[in-house]
Amino acid sequence: MSPPLGALRRISRDRPAPRVAGERCDLCAQPVTDQHAHVVHLEGRALMCACRPCYLLFAGDADQRYRAVPDRYLRFPDVAVDGPAFDALDIPVGLAFLFFNSVQQRLVAFYPGPAGATESELPMAGWDGVLAAHPGLATLRPDVEALLVRRPTPGAAHSGSCHLVPIDVCYELVGTLRQGWRGFDGGTEARAALAAFFALVDERSVDG
Repeated sequence: MSPPLGALRRISRDRPAPRVAGERCDLCAQPVTDQHAHVVHLEGRALMCACRPCYLLFAGDADQRYRAVPDRYLRFPDVAVDGPAFDALDIPVGLAFLFFNSVQQRLVAFYPGPAGATESELPMAGWDGVLAAHPGLATLRPDVEALLVRRPTPGAAHSGSCHLVPIDVCYELVGTLRQGWRGFDGGTEARAALAAFFALVDERSVDG
């Protein structure tokens, strides 16, 4: 074997294996499956991919920098999203997800749209009124769960709904709608995606 050829083979043998394509845990860099879990970085307000061991590290309610996003879906069929309690929140559109930001100690709402998610701070007095009218909603966990509110609008094919869902699911919806949004109202593709999304949420939900 010639010296140059031997050197090339040694380089090839000693070279580290190429990284496998795909998502990795943002905490330890281990590969994760497509159906991986997430944790929330509380200060940075960022969703982070997590392998199962890292996810379990932050699954409790301890005061930590990260918090695991639970896989809990609840429906609240008796909650009147078109009633006066929700009117006091001044939600300007028919679809929003609400969650409590524990770092800033405030309730926020996000509205999906063509530019992504638009944030709006909500009045805490209004939220207190919602909880007084519907105490079951107090089960909402700060930072990691959201109240998904769909209010009936003129001509809508639904009568409104209220679900508690993992926060990462809401951002998945935001990305899906942004990608397929056409025109002023979203268009056929966005409406179909929204209908499929709510069908899946309802399928996963139990009554709260």
